[in-house]
Amino acid sequence: MTCGLLVHCSSIICKTAKKCKGQVDGGENAGKTAKILLMPKQRKPFPSSNEPSSDRESPDFSTASTDRKTPDELNLADHFLIAMPSMHDPVFGGTVVYLCEHNANGALGVIINRATDMTVHGLLDRVDLSLEIVPNSERTDPGLDQAPVIYGGPVQSDRGFVLHTPQGDFSSTLPVTDEIAFTTSKDVLEALAVGRGPERLLISLGCSGWGAGQLEDEITRNGWLTVRANSSILFDLPLEQRFSAALRLLGIDPLMLSGEAGHA
Repeated sequence: MTCGLLVHCSSIICKTAKKCKGQVDGGENAGKTAKILLMPKQRKPFPSSNEPSSDRESPDFSTASTDRKTPDELNLADHFLIAMPSMHDPVFGGTVVYLCEHNANGALGVIINRATDMTVHGLLDRVDLSLEIVPNSERTDPGLDQAPVIYGGPVQSDRGFVLHTPQGDFSSTLPVTDEIAFTTSKDVLEALAVGRGPERLLISLGCSGWGAGQLEDEITRNGWLTVRANSSILFDLPLEQRFSAALRLLGIDPLMLSGEAGHA
């Protein structure tokens, strides 16, 4: 099996083929080794024209401006979405999603607390790379080799995405904040393998997307809590602790969580 990363990413992100929300079949990838495709380094939006279309609206960032606002000027980029008890979708129940982009055309993010059964070692092996341990380098943590690859969502779940601190000059990167970037090109893995990758990173298979107005509607229906993201939760905390830690950013005890709305 070969493996690779998507190669099209800029301030317009990408055209996601399927709306992640409400697609039960995408969630099955969370517990299986995901299929990954080796992609050439070219600036090609996804999906291809021969991929099946969804009956739900997909986010389209191809004409988006970074100055455009979502309805009511809601912009949740660099926020966590925390699934409420009322979120019965098997894909998203119990998840925390980091939002990379949110504008009038939709939203795109990555689930950060659900692992696949693939490790970073397995991912690198599938692209004929291996993690070199460079002496005195802070960018080659020996434990990274066995770190899990995250299930990022049901959109393009056979492709790789990397959230990381913004070190390096990669061919397809979206700067989310001064501290967090989102890369979809294979060169970030190549840099990681030789000890020149980002100091902190999260590698996922798949991402999560919402069409225009869909995320806002789900928030209104108390599907999600929202809070400004915390990089320590995103990069450092064990996966099983991230949901509770994200709730505590809102001052909520997870044991007391109900279906009522609350945002920060």
